[in-house]
Amino acid sequence: MIYTCTLNPAIDLFIETDHLKPEVVNRTNSYDIQPNGKGVNVSFIMKHLGVNNTAWGVGGGFTSNFIEESLQAKGVPTDFTHIDGISRINVFTRVVDTDTEYKEVNNGPEVSADKVNEFLNKVATLTNADKLVVSGSFSRGIPAEIIVKIAQLAEKQGFDLVIDTSYPEVVEAISHKPFLIKPNDEELLSWFDQPRTDDIQVLIKYSQELLKKGAQNILLSIGAKGALFVNEKHVLFGNAPKIKVVNTACSGDTMLGTFLAGMEQKLPLETNLQRSIAAASSTAASAGLTDFSDVDEVMKQIQVKQLEG
Repeated sequence: MIYTCTLNPAIDLFIETDHLKPEVVNRTNSYDIQPNGKGVNVSFIMKHLGVNNTAWGVGGGFTSNFIEESLQAKGVPTDFTHIDGISRINVFTRVVDTDTEYKEVNNGPEVSADKVNEFLNKVATLTNADKLVVSGSFSRGIPAEIIVKIAQLAEKQGFDLVIDTSYPEVVEAISHKPFLIKPNDEELLSWFDQPRTDDIQVLIKYSQELLKKGAQNILLSIGAKGALFVNEKHVLFGNAPKIKVVNTACSGDTMLGTFLAGMEQKLPLETNLQRSIAAASSTAASAGLTDFSDVDEVMKQIQVKQLEG
């Protein structure tokens, strides 16, 4: 079974208003409420593509209930570790008359040490028949070092671990041979104290450094450039298509969920990377996650080629 894990789930409130003025009532044109969290999005994407999975998380209150019920309504079973606090609500406000967007993202509730241990005990039940996807930020009280503990459990229990989080502790976790790491270019370079660059050869070099440290596979998103897939046998690059970007917030989750689904469906690597880039681009051109209706068409703009490492 594939399990996704969201240690800081959220409800995202999207608002559109003509103007945003202080000390007056600003009437909105529209609003939308969406369950969010990187692992939550990965679960939605995999299920949409017909890949069954179970969503784990750490959350509490009516907001966590909404997130779990939304997953269940799409056919994704949930098994959250429940806390006394209330999972966060983030607010994204688009102001029409200035063509600007305001993003207010909360830290999330405090999680007790007992609840952290309860979650880790659940992870310790996984076997070599399972895959665990750990995505996104961690709520307060969940130390970044938890990713190392989860990686140790993966090595001990034999389950495949997929990591998509930016904490520098990921580098230590890599020594325990995780199945897949999915950074973006900025995260990858920060782990090696390197300046930002979109030079593909530099990005290949540091992706291969992660392989040397123990990672089995690297899926690297490079924003408007496209994406790389790197392992011991392959260095694949796919370009990004030309789209009108609406919101890039969930495009990385879409890429990861699509790629993992493609792995389960035994797609050829080149086709899988091509579809994953197209799906991520479709999400970036949408207000929410892609519905895949345009992905086949977007794929026609993407070419995947083998590069020299």
